[in-house]
Amino acid sequence: MAEQKIALVTGASAGFGREITCRLVRDGYKVIATARRKEKLEQLAQELFGNIYPVVMDMADTKEIERVIQTLPTEWQDIDVLVNNAGLALGIDPIPNISLPDWDQMIQTNVIGLIHLTQLIISGMLKRKKGHILSLGSIAGTYPYPGGNVYGATKAFVTQFMLNLKTDLLGTPIRVTNIEPGLCGGTEFSEVRLQDSQKAKEVYKGTNPLTAEDIAETISWIIGLPSHVNINRIEMMPVCQAPAGVAVAREIK
Repeated sequence: MAEQKIALVTGASAGFGREITCRLVRDGYKVIATARRKEKLEQLAQELFGNIYPVVMDMADTKEIERVIQTLPTEWQDIDVLVNNAGLALGIDPIPNISLPDWDQMIQTNVIGLIHLTQLIISGMLKRKKGHILSLGSIAGTYPYPGGNVYGATKAFVTQFMLNLKTDLLGTPIRVTNIEPGLCGGTEFSEVRLQDSQKAKEVYKGTNPLTAEDIAETISWIIGLPSHVNINRIEMMPVCQAPAGVAVAREIK
């Protein structure tokens, strides 16, 4: 009987992370589910009947990340798949009106926490000569838009970090994938960003966006491919979205 594989999913309490966790459990994985909200993790653990190990972890706290990874129970330490899902966008103000604490939090969570966790996990994968690291980037890392400023920059960092990570791991069996979704609905992303549920609804009005289920399905497909196949990066958009349309200011005042 094949040994049950272990995945670690960050930001597992809601949205993409919750759906990814559920999908991986259905695919036969045991999942270390991390997030900040203990009560939501406990609810998820009850739903998945012991197939997950829920642990509170804030991706903005590097010391906590290190503590969590170093104190995992022995039976949960051999992580086969890491899904760097946790991240956030805060605000859409242009640079002159920005909140520096918001910028700091996005960088700390989306960049610093991600690279610290990845570095902690990757050494074990190299020793066992197997593993797959996936990160949730965004089309915001490729296509700028008004108010995207630091959020887009953090996702551009993730894209380049993952490509460089794959380069550093050349000659090893470790797989590395960056997933870059476009417009996605049905999550808390826009409510967190805009701090206004009505404004968040307006973002998706009249659209048929991607869903958390679409992202989970994509990850399930990617990690299920033969071990010699690596998907470097995958850009996803709903049919109602396109990358076209360079902005032009007609009058400079």
